[in-house]
Amino acid sequence: MKDTEKFEGFKKSLVDENEKKYGTEIRAKYGNETVDKSNKRFMDMTEEQFAEFTKIGEQVNELLKEACKSGDPAGELGWKVADLHRQWLGFTWPEYSREAHAGFAHMYVQDERFREYYDKICPGAAEFLKEAILNYTGMNK
Repeated sequence: MKDTEKFEGFKKSLVDENEKKYGTEIRAKYGNETVDKSNKRFMDMTEEQFAEFTKIGEQVNELLKEACKSGDPAGELGWKVADLHRQWLGFTWPEYSREAHAGFAHMYVQDERFREYYDKICPGAAEFLKEAILNYTGMNK
């Protein structure tokens, strides 16, 4: 099996796993068309794009940990982490909107699975990220 075939199989397994775990839920929330477009964007990623996607995801978490220490989601580090988060979403989300980005931010606090994931980075990280994204998008009013 060639490396490209392995990579395609790897991406397919990630999409299939996500569909199995969250497919019904995300399709009900965002619609089949949006989820299908997102899955296609993911499947169309090159190895280089996937590496960048992964790197930015790691940077979001690293910077979030640092930003939380500042205690200021509206500050420079909060802005930077929200912008990195937007870049990370851009790899898979069909089109960016401030409203959708803010929607993700609220979900990170409301959904225990996301809250737990982010709060492992540092206590209160989900709330901090939400506030940083709301500030970034101008949806904090």
